[in-house]
Amino acid sequence: MSRTETAKPKMAGMPIDTPDFDTSTLNEINEPPLYKVLLHNDDYTTMDFVVMVLEKVFNKTPSEATMIMLNVHNKGIGVCGIYPAEIAETKIDTVHSMAREAGFPLRASMEQA
Repeated sequence: MSRTETAKPKMAGMPIDTPDFDTSTLNEINEPPLYKVLLHNDDYTTMDFVVMVLEKVFNKTPSEATMIMLNVHNKGIGVCGIYPAEIAETKIDTVHSMAREAGFPLRASMEQA
């Protein structure tokens, strides 16, 4: 090899004539679709219970939970968070279980973000 040629660095276990690894496919990772988890207003579930659910299930601060609860109360619906489908479904199931145990008809749903 002459001094003007640049040598490819040798990687352990790889022959010298191995072409460079194509990293373009690494940038094309498919992210899972995300879903908004929504709480729906009703005439029976207390505001305090909704705030508690938002704090415990969705890890919201008291002020964030209060703002979301007020959206549910005033607009009929509120976004609790955005998650991959399986996590959104689990959070919805948790909300429904907690509401049922407390005797409230609180409903949650999900829609693609």
